[in-house]
Amino acid sequence: MSNRLFQGVIHQMRDAIDRTVGVLDESGTIISCSSLEKIGEQVSVDTTDIFSTNDAICLNGVTYLSFGSHLRHEYAVFVEGEDELAEKYTRILSVSLSSIKQFYDEKYDRSNFVKNVILDNILPGDIYVKARELRFNNDATRVVLLIRITSREDASVYDVISNLFPDKNKDFVININETDIALVKEVRNNIEPKDLEKLAHSISDALSTEFFSNALVGIGTTVVGIKDLSRSLKEAQVALEVGKVFDTEKNIVSYDNLGIARLIYQLPTTLCEMFLQEVFKRGSIENLDQETLFTIQRFFENNLNVSETSRKLFVHRNTLVYRLEKIKKFTGLDLREFDDAIVFKVALMVKKYLDSNPTKF
Repeated sequence: MSNRLFQGVIHQMRDAIDRTVGVLDESGTIISCSSLEKIGEQVSVDTTDIFSTNDAICLNGVTYLSFGSHLRHEYAVFVEGEDELAEKYTRILSVSLSSIKQFYDEKYDRSNFVKNVILDNILPGDIYVKARELRFNNDATRVVLLIRITSREDASVYDVISNLFPDKNKDFVININETDIALVKEVRNNIEPKDLEKLAHSISDALSTEFFSNALVGIGTTVVGIKDLSRSLKEAQVALEVGKVFDTEKNIVSYDNLGIARLIYQLPTTLCEMFLQEVFKRGSIENLDQETLFTIQRFFENNLNVSETSRKLFVHRNTLVYRLEKIKKFTGLDLREFDDAIVFKVALMVKKYLDSNPTKF
């Protein structure tokens, strides 16, 4: 990658400097040059002297000046000639090439750093040390969005998401596995959840338009600092898993909006089975027919309002009351009573959770 970066600068300098200029590595191989035919050639001088000094050095009619990181110089720029102008050119080029290499290295290292942080592949004590080295802003508010491709796999999906967020100093797009891509997004500290959902919808819509591919997006909570980014990723993962069980019709799921589903998802299956047995002492929930379950669902959706539910179901009010009495007789729970309705609602969610065959416990 450095070769291409250097060649871009050398190519732009070619017209301004009426001399052969280029870059060689520690082995003495020319990796970039204004004369393209020289790329790949070995210089005919001993490079030991070139890389052992911080000053320009003249050898066989060419001026050399090494550059690189502050710990070691990995490259050297050369300019045809041994005069004062050649030395000035080498110094200008070394500053330019060092700056562009530092910028590239920081960007690349920052992405790897963020990936290691969100995947818990770095020791907590090393996080802030590395952040200072990379001049990474630790005071910014960020959130992790997890994009899961469900209909097709395409390497270009990563590129599309990257292009949606071009500021590589603030936003990081990271491949997690063959289906999951994490977006670490810097946001304002008072951002509303609805704005994060709009952002998630824009990503989903872009992928649907570009590739006709379906994508689920899980949204973690916003965090301040670097250390908690891994928690935001875990929350986004939980949002997707819980959404797969309880909100199958949604493709955008926020951890903040999971409600009681999050609690149920974290319970051991044995405890869930005990709860169902206690609630349905008189009979199994499997004995409720589909019409009854559909009635219950609509009753909950209409906030336990008998009149509104009967209107939506196109049945007489007394018919609905009869059905609710039938449920009460079967389960001992009167869904017109708030406390009983809560118990029944939770029981239905627990049943749905168990039917998803959880394997966490």
